[in-house]
Amino acid sequence: MAQKPSKITIIGGGNLGSAIAYGLKKSNFVEASSIHIVDLLTDKLSNLAKDGFRTSTNNQEAVKNASVVLMAVKPWQVAEVLNEVLPALSKETTLVSLAAGVSFQDLSPIVRDRPIYRVIPNTAVAIGESMTCISAQNTSKEQDQQVEEIFKQIGEVLFIPENLMAAATVIASCGTAFALRYLRASAQGGVESGFASKEAIRLAAQTMKGAAEMILSSENHPEEEIDKVTTPGGITIKGLNEMEHNGFSSSIIKGMMAALDQVKK
Repeated sequence: MAQKPSKITIIGGGNLGSAIAYGLKKSNFVEASSIHIVDLLTDKLSNLAKDGFRTSTNNQEAVKNASVVLMAVKPWQVAEVLNEVLPALSKETTLVSLAAGVSFQDLSPIVRDRPIYRVIPNTAVAIGESMTCISAQNTSKEQDQQVEEIFKQIGEVLFIPENLMAAATVIASCGTAFALRYLRASAQGGVESGFASKEAIRLAAQTMKGAAEMILSSENHPEEEIDKVTTPGGITIKGLNEMEHNGFSSSIIKGMMAALDQVKK
């Protein structure tokens, strides 16, 4: 196991930055006091401080002596933040960019040969169920292990080449919204069938969770599990065929490709 970081600095206390902080705290990987969160909005920091995190409004001060710096800022803020904090970083500090669409080509003129990671998690980090994709540049095996260990505390981790980062953003990050839109539609169907809204949502959510767990635990292709509940002339095949006649699979794929085009702009 890689050495635990003595200090993790998260620049950006918004939804993603705070979700990672709470996810790491919940996992007991590090103490909340070892996580320093920087943001300009003091009301955000006040709530985070109440939960035991170190907080600051000064990026340079917050990154001093940090083992790992996670940049949870908007894509257009990455260059400005990097230029500000680089002089304050030690050579041993590991840099992680969480900004979607900001490539190593964009980062290299600023960080030069310094080791850096691009990481795309999703909002399930807060409950330890993220699917996090990682690309690395100029990093060592030890650094890879440390970054992997951090994000394994808050979900599953997959190292991928950078040319797949855009697709990973669509599948694993945007995919949360896509999955929840299916859940909403399924629950709405449940309400039309006679269930109360909360009951319908619970039925649909647990069914989605169980279906996903079957695939993750068995590594079967989804069609193998579909076949198990699809009897000849039965209810399931009738529903599936009606969905496909109305473009179910096609609309999902088209939506993903539209999102991918947007990421690549």
